[in-house]
Amino acid sequence: MPRVVVFDEFGGPEVMHVVEEPVVEPAAGEVRVRIEAFALNPLDRMMRAGTSPATVPLPHARLGIEGTGVVDALGPGATGLEVGDPVVLAAVPDPSARGSYAEYTTVPASQVVARPAGLAVTEAAVWVGYSTAYGALVEKAGMRPGDHVLVTAASGGVGRAALQVARQIGAVPLAVTRHTANRDDLLAAGAAAVVATDRADVVEAVRHHTGGAGADIVLDLVRGPGQQDLLRAARPGGTLVAAGFLDPRPTPSPTGTPLRVFSYRSFEHTLDAVVVRRMAAFLNAGVRLGALRPAVGEVFALDDIVEAHRHLERGLHAGKKIVVTVQERRDAR
Repeated sequence: MPRVVVFDEFGGPEVMHVVEEPVVEPAAGEVRVRIEAFALNPLDRMMRAGTSPATVPLPHARLGIEGTGVVDALGPGATGLEVGDPVVLAAVPDPSARGSYAEYTTVPASQVVARPAGLAVTEAAVWVGYSTAYGALVEKAGMRPGDHVLVTAASGGVGRAALQVARQIGAVPLAVTRHTANRDDLLAAGAAAVVATDRADVVEAVRHHTGGAGADIVLDLVRGPGQQDLLRAARPGGTLVAAGFLDPRPTPSPTGTPLRVFSYRSFEHTLDAVVVRRMAAFLNAGVRLGALRPAVGEVFALDDIVEAHRHLERGLHAGKKIVVTVQERRDAR
């Protein structure tokens, strides 16, 4: 029978184990996808550890919010797809019940998009960073050509994707990182300038790089007390989108600021079929033009999922996504 990764208690990587389960038939409007690869995300680690914002019911919880594979079966009423089509999971609405850490999963047909022809399977497994960056910057903040866009945690997966998305639009991405050692790497990744907080003051540096005006858009992937500096680094009338949670400390309320301030959760767009189509068109164009190229780091096999999460815990992937490949066994069905 097909393999799936589950966990019955919260804890470290060792709580996960691979079990066999019967294949599930897709319900009305759903597709079954044979997973070829999936990527690890910070949310996966939080779900496994019991610290995620949403409740994870135990036992037998699953993981995985992104992946790529091939359509294996269509449920009644599922249209626009054919068995054998290579696809990307645009969203997994309930990852604890049918996450992508598996040989097969079922999702609504509206939550898969065609896999861009120019991507390898391991690259196509990386969607969440780009969908988050696109949704926050384009759909939420209304990013336009020429906008100065300040991106925090720029060395991370979403941060790097945001630099590329901004470049594709014609905006000017300014990368924020904690370490000067990341400067050359971020410039190569698409940043127009890099602000390293171990050497520079964020507000002063952004004013310098924007001719004194301040950033038009701030993508805050960290939150916490440091958000106050980001508010001061933005121009009056600009926009701050808080789309991350890397700093567990409380974030002071941005009262009295002359900015538009939004809190962003990617599911507000990835569960909208109309927006998903726009995201897919943007991704396809970016891949075709060479503007968008996922950065893949270590690649593991499904049976090595515990070691893959240990690698995630060590934080040595430096913005490159950890990917797990899934090879279906001949007797899986």
